[in-house]
Amino acid sequence: MKRITLNLIALAMLISLNGCMGAQNASLSGLGGEVVGVSGKNFSEPVPYGMVKVERGFLRMGLEKQDSLWGKKIPCKEVSVDGFWMDETEVTNSKYKQFVEYVKDSIFRTRLADPNYGGDESYMITEDKYGNPITPRINWNKRIPKKLNEDEQRAWESLYVTNPVTGEKLIDWRQLNYKYEIYDYASAALRRNRIRPQERNLNTDKTVDPNEVIMISKDTAYVDDEGIIHNETIDRPLSGPWDFLNTYIVNVYPDTTCWVNDFQNSDNETYLRSYFSNPAYNDYPVVGVTWEQANAFCAWRTNYLLKGLGEEAKYIQRYRLPTEAEWEYAARGKSGNEFPWENESVKNGQGCYYANFKPDRGNYTEDGNLITSKVGIFSPNSNGLYDMAGNVAEWTSTIYTEAGVNAMNDLNPQLKYNAAKEDPYYLKRKCVRGGSWKDPESYIRSAWRSWEYQNQPRSYIGFRCVRSLATTSSQRSKGRKK
Repeated sequence: MKRITLNLIALAMLISLNGCMGAQNASLSGLGGEVVGVSGKNFSEPVPYGMVKVERGFLRMGLEKQDSLWGKKIPCKEVSVDGFWMDETEVTNSKYKQFVEYVKDSIFRTRLADPNYGGDESYMITEDKYGNPITPRINWNKRIPKKLNEDEQRAWESLYVTNPVTGEKLIDWRQLNYKYEIYDYASAALRRNRIRPQERNLNTDKTVDPNEVIMISKDTAYVDDEGIIHNETIDRPLSGPWDFLNTYIVNVYPDTTCWVNDFQNSDNETYLRSYFSNPAYNDYPVVGVTWEQANAFCAWRTNYLLKGLGEEAKYIQRYRLPTEAEWEYAARGKSGNEFPWENESVKNGQGCYYANFKPDRGNYTEDGNLITSKVGIFSPNSNGLYDMAGNVAEWTSTIYTEAGVNAMNDLNPQLKYNAAKEDPYYLKRKCVRGGSWKDPESYIRSAWRSWEYQNQPRSYIGFRCVRSLATTSSQRSKGRKK
């Protein structure tokens, strides 16, 4: 019996050894000279927290029947979009507060390393694991003591100002600036922007001028001595791949004054003082956030995610604002409806509204809300997305033009333009979708197009993030019914 057992073990080892050798020989010889491809480590993208997957498919974008009530023509075109992850709700005050707190803590830690506030260099990382110098970055593993010494207390108090009337300590929002960098892969990939002149023109019938100067536009930013942020677009000769790394500095604190600026002759001081700061509004959509601030949030959210990942971080796509086409595709649901729900009415059979909007003249409360509502209290659409109509309108990444989708490609349509400071103001208009708590029924249709200037905060505009899928090759396209 013992001999039989030993023989079985030996046979199993031999089979295992031959299998390993066979696999090795296959990779070297290609199974007798045949090309079999190179395999790699399988990657299964985890479901991002608070997001749902919108499968790729087809969309008849725009209004097929032109709007006779408002006299506005909305272009209509058949397009296709790839799959993506999308926030199931609008970004809330609570989530945006995490961004604000991160910026505040990063400034505090940076000051703790400043010689003017004690100069504890352990709050910054200045070398890599091999001892080579690197661009200093914050050491988040360094704990802040519960009891601050005199220098640390001065650093903390430097972030606050005192209310001259009440004596209350308030965060100095003017200091809450977030600096981030985005590499423009699309511009870097253009043939006209190739570093080697011979690669710029594939037409061999034309002579390539090796001395041709290629001018590119690059976004850069700095803070002057008075604490004022300057985001600028500069034109410069192409010199290397790092010319496509754009730098931005954005003050991240939302404009809480938008409530009184948007509605003149209206008593909205309560919202000004409480909407963002009071925890009672934590689950309400953040407002008073510009398009520029929404993009900064996406950049921070990406960096925050990548810090928590290991080798697989290279497969993850960055968070961003949805394109106008992605937003409408996701809002219409799996059947491409006019509204995010299944029928053309804004009420169900029991007379309950499907969304938070303005049902009647001056009557904001008929749907149960006065201003914004908590996210997710109305039923989701068939994609699992909440509040795709009403509550707050939402920023997209698409520049607004009257031509709309007719000026776009029919594959992943997008019109993108980073307006320079000196550009005409109409080039700073960005598409806003979904309608809001203050809008009538017609404005909350999925196809309705609106716009706002990229630096203009509103009490009725928020946003949600999307993220392209890491891979779409194995997914089935469910498409749309025509």
